[in-house]
Amino acid sequence: MARIRITWVKSCISRPERQARTIRALGLHKLNHTVEHEDTPQIRGMVDSVNHLVKWSFIED
Repeated sequence: MARIRITWVKSCISRPERQARTIRALGLHKLNHTVEHEDTPQIRGMVDSVNHLVKWSFIED
């Protein structure tokens, strides 16, 4: 299955609590932290809801 790499690039300060919880649920802990996840509809939805705070890209196999 395809994988995506997600990097947290913008702070959650002055953002709704729901967006901060989504960042944590993705496994991101600090700014510029990067994680890899399977490319599933659930992960895509989470990334979509915080797309203004993160960068993401596909990982080539």
